[in-house]
Amino acid sequence: MSAPDTTTGVGSPDRSDAVMALLRAVHDALDLPLPGLADQDEREHYHLLTDRAAVARVVLAGVLERDYAFESAAAYLRGRTKGAPVTYTPWEDKGGPA
Repeated sequence: MSAPDTTTGVGSPDRSDAVMALLRAVHDALDLPLPGLADQDEREHYHLLTDRAAVARVVLAGVLERDYAFESAAAYLRGRTKGAPVTYTPWEDKGGPA
C-alpha cells in the first residue's frame, strides 16, 4: 500500500470537496435511465452501463492504489461519461393499468 496523500488533511474542506466531486462523478456515470422495451435499447443500455462501470472501477483503482488526485480522477470520469452519452430510447411510463 502506498503512503497517503498528506498535502491536505482528510477532513479539510478542499479534500472533502474533491471526494464529493469524485463520488458525484461516479454516481452520474452509473445513473442511467432504464431502457425502452426494444431489444436494441436493452442491449445498448447494457453495453453503456458495462463500459461506464469499467471506467469508474479503473478511476477508483487509480485513486485508491496509485494516489491519483481526486480532482483529476473526477474530471477524467466526467469527460468519459460525456463522451459516451445515452443513445438508446429510455423507458417511459405511459400510465398503464395499476
